[in-house]
Amino acid sequence: MSVALLAGPIANKPLNGGEAWVRLNWLLGLQRLGFDVCFVERLTAAASVDDAGAPCAPADSVNRRHLEAAMEEHGLGGRWALLGEDGESLAGLGTAEVESLAGEAELLFNHSGHLEGPLGVAPRRRVYVDLDPAFTQTWSADPALAFSVAGHDHHVSVGLNVGRPDCPLPTGGLDWIPTLPPVALDQWPVAAAPDAGLSRFTTVASWRSPSGQIAVAGHPAGGKHHEFRRLLELPGRVGGARFELALDIHPADAADREALLGAGWELVPPDRVAATPDAFADYVRGSAAELSAAQGAYVASRCGWFSDRTAAYLASGRPALVQDTGVGDALPVGTGLLTFSDLAGAEEGARRILAEPEGHAAAARQLACDHLDSDLVLGRLLERIGVV
Repeated sequence: MSVALLAGPIANKPLNGGEAWVRLNWLLGLQRLGFDVCFVERLTAAASVDDAGAPCAPADSVNRRHLEAAMEEHGLGGRWALLGEDGESLAGLGTAEVESLAGEAELLFNHSGHLEGPLGVAPRRRVYVDLDPAFTQTWSADPALAFSVAGHDHHVSVGLNVGRPDCPLPTGGLDWIPTLPPVALDQWPVAAAPDAGLSRFTTVASWRSPSGQIAVAGHPAGGKHHEFRRLLELPGRVGGARFELALDIHPADAADREALLGAGWELVPPDRVAATPDAFADYVRGSAAELSAAQGAYVASRCGWFSDRTAAYLASGRPALVQDTGVGDALPVGTGLLTFSDLAGAEEGARRILAEPEGHAAAARQLACDHLDSDLVLGRLLERIGVV
């Protein structure tokens, strides 16, 4: 059985069930295709904290508990390692075991270049997985930044349009292979529709991106908070619906928080409703549909960014109404998956979902089966990089 390593942040993003699912869908999908999978993550001393956010030893940290629980609950106990800054094992598989697995691994899927150093170069094929298109390509092209995607045999992006003539992002001379986020559909059964009277549009989001802002084609591109501000009036324009954000918003953004609440948005803490993979899945299934803005850089570049979170909604039979990033060039939009460019478009899309909830729900799940199934997504990707 071929070994596949996957590296990325789970412990580094404790109490974030959605981020854990990004890695789990890849791991479980690769396992379905016959790979012996192993998850590897690095954790710095500064990032190791207790439940109160105070620095602590990794063994006692919320980071380790969050990672261990995610692995155990999904049949991956004994197939993960949490490493320190010097590559020593902090939890899970021991250092020697990880080094042995890396040496025999056929593949490393390196999410956002998380794994560096000797372990990162040991596998036969090393694949950089870009989950933040526009930012990745822009940073890579800036010689003033210590950011690089080098050291990989292949480069993959969930920006489905990166490298196309109509996408202005620099490619660095690389062949960016487009991929949709895989969904292990057996982990995402269609749930019974919530009470139709709720008509609750939701999403899980951070108000401000830690990545800051970049320029696209010479023009500054705003963050997700800028895009959400353009939707401020939406709850007041769509009767019979609720709009709820599981929103990570800093106290310094109190004015934005009050503006959202004043306009009719409902806000809940994401660490209360979506802290674990199971809680995140329950939150998605308990919604009528997703409504979300996108990072301004995704919108301005029309890079075709497609969210793993939106994939989870669709797989659960929940329609998604999301800001247009050019994804309609690669996926069917209009039923089940709807896009908007402005407030009026978001209003129209919400009304369409409310008018025919069952049809949009069925179309959402069908789109996931046709386009997001991990067997299809990862099978095509493996073929593209010459593994099968």
